[in-house]
Amino acid sequence: MVSFGKKSTIFAQGDTTDGLFFIQEGKVQLSVVSEAGREATLGILSEGDFFGEGGLAGQLTRMSCAIALTDCVLLHVEKKAMMHALNMQPKLSAMFMKCLLKRNIRYQDDLVDQLFNSSEKRLARVLLLMAHFGKEGVSEMSVPRLSQETMAEMVGTTRSRVCFFMNRFRKLGFINYDVGDNLHVRSSLLNVVLHDADGESTASAARSRTARQKSASEAPPEHGTVLDRDRAKRPTLPGSGPS
Repeated sequence: MVSFGKKSTIFAQGDTTDGLFFIQEGKVQLSVVSEAGREATLGILSEGDFFGEGGLAGQLTRMSCAIALTDCVLLHVEKKAMMHALNMQPKLSAMFMKCLLKRNIRYQDDLVDQLFNSSEKRLARVLLLMAHFGKEGVSEMSVPRLSQETMAEMVGTTRSRVCFFMNRFRKLGFINYDVGDNLHVRSSLLNVVLHDADGESTASAARSRTARQKSASEAPPEHGTVLDRDRAKRPTLPGSGPS
């Protein structure tokens, strides 16, 4: 058992692999840095999750960085001990395989979410996943408050859009982060994810405003993207039909 204080580095990208970690208490942030220096957050893990298992598949160095978001207590298991336990205990091996498959499904869902959903829905989904919604009877959960830059990395959008949608979610009562270091996420945020319409799914709450107010309430555009209203004005490419 090992302990790490808040904001401590558990391991850095490029470190030699030395086993995996099971989270007993606290939350851990996984991130990766490109050769150009750009950083992306892969996920936020909490009690019951594990990370650093790449060494079991032959990785010699860490492919990501792990930072303690809160004070953490972790169970560190060396590669040799873990491989021996998996070989000797079929139930443990089956349970570990099930966890790996669930994680693979989560990564596939993340990819689909990135390809097809708006940044507003992606942000709502990230917040709900961080809060571990899905437990029966739970209407509100608290998670460590992250910077808007970190949230933008996780969602795959700009900080300005994260700021816009976080303020919108707060005004509509989906989240609350006015007091303390925690972000309170309510189950009503599911309305954003389950809404059928693309784009500004919660804008209907403000449709009674004037045209000037509506224009001021629009989210900043994605960096490098074309707004739908501008895209519609462009001529259709030769040979292309309606999508």
